[in-house]
Amino acid sequence: MISVFYWGPFIDNRIATVKAIYNSALGINKYSNKFRASIVNSIGEWNFKINKENSKNFLDQNLNIYNQLPKFGFMKSRISYLLIFILCFFQLLNILKKHKPDIFIAHLIVSLPLVLFRIFNFKSKLIIRISGKPKLNTFRKFVWKFGSKNVYKVFCPTSETKEILRKKKIFDEKKIFVVTDPVFNVKNFCSLKKKKGFDKRFEKNNIIMVGRLTYQKNFDLIIDAYIKNDNLKNKYKIFILGAGELENSLKRKIKSNNLHNKIIFLGHKNNVIKYMKSSDLFISTSLWEDPGFVLIEAALSNISIISSDCPSGPKEIILENESGGYLFKNNNQQDLNKKINQFLIDDKNVILEKKIYIKKNIKKFSVFNHVNLMKKYL
Repeated sequence: MISVFYWGPFIDNRIATVKAIYNSALGINKYSNKFRASIVNSIGEWNFKINKENSKNFLDQNLNIYNQLPKFGFMKSRISYLLIFILCFFQLLNILKKHKPDIFIAHLIVSLPLVLFRIFNFKSKLIIRISGKPKLNTFRKFVWKFGSKNVYKVFCPTSETKEILRKKKIFDEKKIFVVTDPVFNVKNFCSLKKKKGFDKRFEKNNIIMVGRLTYQKNFDLIIDAYIKNDNLKNKYKIFILGAGELENSLKRKIKSNNLHNKIIFLGHKNNVIKYMKSSDLFISTSLWEDPGFVLIEAALSNISIISSDCPSGPKEIILENESGGYLFKNNNQQDLNKKINQFLIDDKNVILEKKIYIKKNIKKFSVFNHVNLMKKYL
C-alpha cells in the first residue's frame, strides 16, 4: 500500500482548498486499492471535520491552536502563517522522519515542506499542489526556487495556472501537470439539493452570489452595477451568501444608496446548493479564482451563470466563446451590466443550451475524475 500524506494548514475553514484536500484524500481511500491517504491535522484546523466515522483518515498532532490564531486581514493572516511555519517546523520534520510517507502533498504554506525537503534527505516524494492563483512575491519566488529541485511534481488546478508557472521557470516544466479539483460527487450533491429550509429573508427566483466578503471577491462591483441598471433593479433582488472582513463596509455602501431591501446579505451558509437551485442567476465578480468552486456548484444546480473573465479558471469552465454562460471583462462594471442585460433578453433556448453545455464541461471536476488523475500521476 502506497501511503499519501496531505498537508495544508489553513486559518479559515471556508476556503475552497479545505474541500479540495478533504475530497481528494477521502476520494483516494474510496476509489483506490493501491493508495492510502491521510490528512495531517497540524494545528487543530481539521477538528471541525473529524468524527468517529472518518477519524482514521487524519493524523492528529495535538497542537490545537487554530482558534487562537488571528484570522482576517492581510497583516493578521501573515502573522498566523509565520506562527504556523515556526510551530510546525519540528512537527513536520518528525512526521516525515517517523512515518516516512511515500508521497507528501503540500497544498498550503508550501514554503515549509520546500525548506525541509531541501535541508534533509527524505525518501518521500514531494508534490506541490497549487491552491488558487499563485502570487509570486519576492520571498515566495525565492523559497520556491530554493526548494524546486526536491519537488517530484507540481499539480495545477487549471491550464492557465500551469502556463503561468511554466513561464516563471521556477519548476522544471516536465514536472508540472493539470489535475482538476475534486469539487463534487453526485451522491453528496443530490443530498444537499434535497435539503429544505431557507433563511427567512431569502426570496426565490432572484440573483444569488456566494463567497467570502473579501477584496478578492469584489462585491463592490455588483453594487455599482446595480445602481446603474434599471432593468436589473426592476426585476431582481440580489442575495449574497458569505461572511468576511468587508461585511460592514459593504453594508454601509448599500445603505447609503438605499439598496438595503434590494441587495441582502444572508451570512455564511453551509449548504449553498439549495439556495442556488432556487435562484434564476448566479453572478461572480471575483478578481481572481482558480478555478472557482462556486461556479461549478452553480452549474450543477442548473442556474445561469455570469462571471468575470478573471485569472484563472472561469474561462475554462464557461469558455471564451461563452458556450456555458456569460463572461464579462474583469472588474468592469459596464461590461457586467451589458452581460446582465443580455441575459435578461436572451431566448429561453439559448439559456438552456448554455446550461446543458456547462454541465457537460464540469464533469472533469468530479471526485471520481480527480482520483483517476491522481492515480495516473502518483
